[in-house]
Amino acid sequence: APMSPPFIISAEIQHCLVNAGDVGCGMFECFNNNSCEIRGLHEICMTFLHNAGKFDSQGKSFIKDALKCMAHGLRHKFSCVSRKCLAVKDMVFQLQRDCYIKHNLCSAVRENINVMVEMIHFQDLFPKGPHVELVNILLGCGEEVRAAIVRRIRGQCEQNWGALCSSLSLCSLGQAASTTLTTTLPGGGAESLAPAAWALPEAAELRQSWNVTRRR
Repeated sequence: APMSPPFIISAEIQHCLVNAGDVGCGMFECFNNNSCEIRGLHEICMTFLHNAGKFDSQGKSFIKDALKCMAHGLRHKFSCVSRKCLAVKDMVFQLQRDCYIKHNLCSAVRENINVMVEMIHFQDLFPKGPHVELVNILLGCGEEVRAAIVRRIRGQCEQNWGALCSSLSLCSLGQAASTTLTTTLPGGGAESLAPAAWALPEAAELRQSWNVTRRR
């Protein structure tokens, strides 16, 4: 089926944002099931709410304030960005970073490392999206948090690819706040979060492999 023109997608998302409630994850669901889908926003919101009871008071405050910041920002900023999908995604990822940093994600996570790490799932990191943004911010939250994230990702990677995952390198790019997971895909495109220095299958193939492995 042909893709809908950008202005139609823009109108659909705008209508959804205006009508979504201020509480819960409905606002983030507006970016599902359209040709400018931003996979992961709704899932992250649901995961935070599902696990909120496991966080301490500071963690609970972060979840409430960060999700509110995101929802408010999406509603007010969407109409101001270009109708091009790339511009929409850039806006969403920048808003995600701003809200997490504004409401002290790192401070909240340091006291709730185990809960936060349990929310990270290797298969969610493909293709690049909100889960990657979240992990990249977490990697700048100090050595203890970073080490826990690395162990989690490497451990889940090894369930699928074994020793190949020992190549997983989480290198600091300058200051801690700029620490990111670097990516190499066939063709040299930096599209998805992945171990640096070796090529991975396409994201769809990777997800299929992950699902087959989990069903065994």
